[in-house]
Amino acid sequence: MDLLPSAHVDTFPRDHLPPRDQWPVLTQDLPELAYPGRLNCGTELLAAGRPEAPCLRMPGGEVWSYADLRAASDRIAHVLTDDLGVVPGNRVLLRGPTTPWLVACWFAVMKAGAVAVTVLAAHRPHELATICEIASVRHALCDIRAVDDLAKCEAPGLRIATYGGEAPDDLLRLAAGRPDSFAAVETSSDDVALIAFTSGTTGRPKGCMHFHRDVLAIADTFSAHILRPTSADLFAGSPPLGFTFGLGGLVVFPLRVGASALLLEQAGPEQLARAVAEHKVTVLFTAPTAYRAILASHGSRDLSSLRRCVSAGENLPEATWHAWYESTGLRIINGIGATELLHIFISAADDVIRPGTTGLPVPGYQARVVDPVTLSPLPDGEPGLLAVRGPTGCRYLADERQREYVRGGWNITGDTYVREADGYYRYVARADDMIISSGYNIAGPEVEEALLRHPDVREAAVIGVPDDQRGQIVRAFVVLRDGPPRDEHTVEALRSFTREEIASYKCPREIVFIDALPRTPTGKLQRFRLRDLQ
Repeated sequence: MDLLPSAHVDTFPRDHLPPRDQWPVLTQDLPELAYPGRLNCGTELLAAGRPEAPCLRMPGGEVWSYADLRAASDRIAHVLTDDLGVVPGNRVLLRGPTTPWLVACWFAVMKAGAVAVTVLAAHRPHELATICEIASVRHALCDIRAVDDLAKCEAPGLRIATYGGEAPDDLLRLAAGRPDSFAAVETSSDDVALIAFTSGTTGRPKGCMHFHRDVLAIADTFSAHILRPTSADLFAGSPPLGFTFGLGGLVVFPLRVGASALLLEQAGPEQLARAVAEHKVTVLFTAPTAYRAILASHGSRDLSSLRRCVSAGENLPEATWHAWYESTGLRIINGIGATELLHIFISAADDVIRPGTTGLPVPGYQARVVDPVTLSPLPDGEPGLLAVRGPTGCRYLADERQREYVRGGWNITGDTYVREADGYYRYVARADDMIISSGYNIAGPEVEEALLRHPDVREAAVIGVPDDQRGQIVRAFVVLRDGPPRDEHTVEALRSFTREEIASYKCPREIVFIDALPRTPTGKLQRFRLRDLQ
């Protein structure tokens, strides 16, 4: 099927889609997935709520209505197009803590027909520079509190507009005098709306390109059929908007049904538990790590307002599910998603939940467990690679790894799964060297490269080791150059260095000094031998 005519003036996004023969099969089995040819997901999402209905809430008590968010995003859209020269198809990087203004900027980018490139506030200059290079980013909207590292990345031609500051050209000052209405660009449902970055096993991030219809599809599949929210719900969660898990759970899902979201700049377990109690949150999105931490200390917090708890980002241990249920009476909705498919595609809710399994394919999606070599379906009970297809799928931005992720029309997620005889899918392990810690995907080679940039490090290798609290932690094995002692001072110096090079959640929690890395006669690293070293 040919793509519909694009509204993009800057044709970079469509020009850099993978060849059509490398796309996954896209299914549209549900009638609600038959979207019109001209579709702007920002306009659609904002249309669901009554103008006076609460939309975004802040811990201090401030509330934005749907009318407030529409007006704010429209004023910013005027600045984008009139002052900054943004045209449809331009990539606009968004960076900052989870605030209403970051949400308003995202909607402004959608309405302007541009492409949002969402990043984490934790990303360091080196990482930001790579993202800007891959996506050819020339515009950025950044919270003034998070601008330093973005400025340090020195991406060629990048124009940064900050918000929340006192400068005369602050984005919000410029927007204050603009009209409250903006004629949104009539983008194609096949136009790229979002480029979300994920790290591969090589450490070089991959840009995942998602269309306007994809943004709505995740709400009309997982949210509509599994989560089943109502306009009375109040959402909250730990994932930032730079993660598609957070974008879905805090923006797309609540706004699709006219509900509201509580936006937390600090969303650790204690802050989450306090927010649930104080604001009567009904829908919670976080990782298993946070559920375990909340259980350990929630006795002083009232969690009775919760009716939906969603877990993703890493495998949910059966023991955690049972402990949460015994303490709260709530059944955690487990799920597996991927940046490549935008959100959750296997899950289960309510009486259909089977603890210890991920669940069943979300309506609209298909799944199977396949042989890693032949891709032929394996018998129930036999472990193999998880293969998925549905209304969303992997489209890497000009990346040869597209051939690895999409094979035979299926998205091969890199997870080892077993399909039980009754159709439930049970997680076994990651099939590659990706480390999943507290819901974060961490590419070991990226951590190794950061360590190797330290002048005292001769060699480095990283693995994930089991951890009761985080699922896995990063353990680094380091061969030092002559000179520095193998002591805690050197360990802390290496940790401090890597925190300046990469996001803090990727930094090694354990550093072990060894004389030499185990290698084959041909020089290849034997990671399996590292797991036996203490």
